[in-house]
Amino acid sequence: MSKYTTNEEESQCLPNRLGLTRPGEIAEAEFEGFLLAEIMLTETLTTATRFDCQYIRNIHKLALKELYTFAGRYRTVNMSKGGFLFPSALFIPQSMQFFEDEILKKLPDTYPDKASLAKDVAIVHGELLFIHPFREGNGRTARILANLMVRKQGYEGLRFDKIHFRDYVVAVQRVSEKNYLPMQRIIETIF
Repeated sequence: MSKYTTNEEESQCLPNRLGLTRPGEIAEAEFEGFLLAEIMLTETLTTATRFDCQYIRNIHKLALKELYTFAGRYRTVNMSKGGFLFPSALFIPQSMQFFEDEILKKLPDTYPDKASLAKDVAIVHGELLFIHPFREGNGRTARILANLMVRKQGYEGLRFDKIHFRDYVVAVQRVSEKNYLPMQRIIETIF
């Protein structure tokens, strides 16, 4: 069974460059790609690093370029998960541009305290998950971005392994109402 429901007919496994057909093999290749991308981006992270849509697309491309032709590209299919419909693929470019203009460009270079940083990480993380711009790897891309945001400020990465999944899903859904408090509480808990 696929993780997502889409408006296209496809098998359980997405077509990929490596010809992998078993979900476990694909999961392992994706895991390795995201791990290497996070290591590389952490090593090149500086206080001058700016997070924008191109940077986010680069995270995705670095992680999945060996596996998928769509790496770093916005999705062209509509998707839902567990009955929750993500924004239409038709509006992804505009949604991401709005996200960049109204949220990413307004992020400060430094934060006065951990609470202020946690609030902005929650907003960025929640909005990116809600928009769901990619065909695959949205959560992992958003988690890498969140980790890079806190590492840029001199902190260790977030402990995403401590999240209660159901609370996390609800927090993402609240973002659609511009209610960031549930996500902020989660980020504060794993900081």
